[in-house]
Amino acid sequence: MLKVLVGGTAAMLICIFLAPRFIQWLREKSFGQYIREEGPSGHQKKAGTPTMGGLIIFVAISVPFLLLWDYDWRAMGVYVTGAGLALVGFVDDWTKVVRKRSLGLSGKGKLLAMVVVSLVLWWFVTGPAELDPTVKVRTLDLTIDLGWLYPVWIYLVVAFMSNAVNLTDGLDGLAAGVTAIVMTAYLGITFIGTGASDLSLLAACAVGGCVGFLWYNAHPATVFMGDTGSLGLGGLVAGIAIMTKTEELLLVIGGVFVIEALSVIIQVFSFKTFRKRVFLMAPLHHHFEMKAWSETKVILRFWIVAIAFSAIGFTLYYQSIRA
Repeated sequence: MLKVLVGGTAAMLICIFLAPRFIQWLREKSFGQYIREEGPSGHQKKAGTPTMGGLIIFVAISVPFLLLWDYDWRAMGVYVTGAGLALVGFVDDWTKVVRKRSLGLSGKGKLLAMVVVSLVLWWFVTGPAELDPTVKVRTLDLTIDLGWLYPVWIYLVVAFMSNAVNLTDGLDGLAAGVTAIVMTAYLGITFIGTGASDLSLLAACAVGGCVGFLWYNAHPATVFMGDTGSLGLGGLVAGIAIMTKTEELLLVIGGVFVIEALSVIIQVFSFKTFRKRVFLMAPLHHHFEMKAWSETKVILRFWIVAIAFSAIGFTLYYQSIRA
């Protein structure tokens, strides 16, 4: 328990004390965010805000985790998944700032990278971690053996969640705050499910890194996490769900991420099929902005919903292991 507490606290402090110099360096290099023209008009004033802050988050997570890691390969598999997608996000962010445009890597490039990262996670799960290629439906007390389809399942979970976190990262502090809440739930799940394992340590480091980043990313943000942070954090969330066999509960625990992604899917489908928009703008947080909610109100209310979802998901997990 002490190791978990030290890891989380260290990650938070590293992020808080490392960020100012990193932000200054980003400003000196003119590594600022490019805002899409089709987004809310009020967001254009955020253009030029330093981006790639996800690097700070992952340095803050990596240092205490790698120093305190006790050779639990489940945790290392989750860490490599997050770090691998953070690298993909970094290349994407770097492409944006170098080419001075709001679009980075091509869709095919991201797809290929996610396939590679998913295969690496599959190797960790079925290899060093020695877990079965199964999916647990805890609410029905059912275990499904996917066999050779298991790597496909892992890819779907990783791709969906990393993109969902990426879509949520549209308001100051929204993605970092929701991720901290989700990983707090997983800190509890790993602790009561496996004891104070390295999975608990990694979850605590993720919470600490996100909370420390919020010191500078809260509205009005002085730095954005960029795809480096959103894809990487999405990878951590997906990885820990797979390692704890809670993919089903992730739909509840990460309910805000799921809703944000579904709002985009629904919007695109509706417009292409019926030429009508269901929401004023997607992802969902922009819909409420268009309804004249202040950015702070949207963020705080989404955090509240995230807390409720995570509490429900944690309760369902607790009931499943006591049954």
